[in-house]
Amino acid sequence: MKQLGNDYVVIKAQEDGVNVIGLTRGSDTRFHHSEKLDKGEVMIAQFTEHTSAIKVRGKSVIKTSYGEVETDSRK
Repeated sequence: MKQLGNDYVVIKAQEDGVNVIGLTRGSDTRFHHSEKLDKGEVMIAQFTEHTSAIKVRGKSVIKTSYGEVETDSRK
């Protein structure tokens, strides 16, 4: 098995209904997991052999080893 980095992503919802969606690796990128966060909730996610991307929809703060990003509201 290929060794993957320990890349974690911390997502903190700034409003109710923030969607966090995991996308698969491979030639066909597909949704494989989703979570809905309410204001103040935090999710810690990790890139794995199955997860190549994470999509966040809604106002939130995303922290990674590369820095911090704030998303806009979905309204």
